[in-house]
Amino acid sequence: MARIDSHQHFWKFDPVRDSWIDESMSAIAQDFLPQDLAPILAQHQFDGCVVVQSDQSEAENDFQLQNAANFPFIKGVVGWVDLRSDNVEERLQEYQKNSLMKGFRHVLQGESNRALMLDPNFKQGLKLLPKYNFTYDILIFPDQLKYVDEFLASNEAMPMVLDHIAKPNLKTGDFAEWKKDIQKLAAYKHLYCKVSGLITEADWHNWTYLQIKPCLDIIFDTFGLDRLMFGSDWPVCNLAGGYDKMLSVVKQYTAQLNENEQAKFWGENATKFYNL
Repeated sequence: MARIDSHQHFWKFDPVRDSWIDESMSAIAQDFLPQDLAPILAQHQFDGCVVVQSDQSEAENDFQLQNAANFPFIKGVVGWVDLRSDNVEERLQEYQKNSLMKGFRHVLQGESNRALMLDPNFKQGLKLLPKYNFTYDILIFPDQLKYVDEFLASNEAMPMVLDHIAKPNLKTGDFAEWKKDIQKLAAYKHLYCKVSGLITEADWHNWTYLQIKPCLDIIFDTFGLDRLMFGSDWPVCNLAGGYDKMLSVVKQYTAQLNENEQAKFWGENATKFYNL
C-alpha cells in the first residue's frame, strides 16, 4: 500500500499575496516547489502526497493542478472555490473534469466571522460538493470547534477532514477546552482527522515530544485508526525544525501500532478519503 503525505503546500513566494507569512516566519518566505519536496518524500519512502491550497484564488488551483500534472508523485489537489458565489456549481462542474482535483478548503481560521461555516450561503455551496465527489478540508482554530457540531450534522453526506487536529495551543499546554470539543466529534463517522501541523503550534524552538503526546493520545482515542492520516504540513513545518522532526514525532507515537494499523495511518486512509 502506498505511503501518502496527506498535507503539504507549494508556492512561489509573493510578500503581498502571502501576507500571512510575517517577519517571524522568514524560514518559509521563499519559493517551495515540487522539485524541492521530491527528494524529501523519497528519503522517507513516501510514494506520493496531496497538495493543499494556501491562497484563496482560482489561480492557485491552476498552479497546483499544473504542478500535479507535471509531477506524478502529487496524487491530488485540495483547492479553493467560492462556496458563497452564485456560480459555484458551474465551477465544480468544471473542476470535476480534472481527476487530480480531489476537494476544497477555505481558510476559516482567518475569518473575522468565526462562524462563517454556518453561513447559509456557505453551507448551500458546501452541500454541492458530494454531488461532484469532492471532499472538504476544515481549517480552524480551537475557538471555532464549537461550531463544528452543527456544521457536521448538516453535511453528513460529505467526507470531511479536520486539518492539523484543529490547532490546540501547544505553546501553553492549555487544551482542556480543545479536548472537550474534539471528543464531541467522535460520533461523526464522516469526519477524518489529519495528524499534521503539530510542531508549528508548539514553541518552535523548544518543543518536546512529551508536550505533543497528550494531544496525540486524545486524537487517536477520538478518531480511531480508520479515520486518521499523516500530513507533514511542509514547508510550514520548517518553522519548527523541518520535515524530519515533524515525522519523528509521529513515527515515535505510531511505533506502538501493528502492521495493519500502520498501513491505514500512513497511506490507506488518505487514499480512501481522497480517492487517490
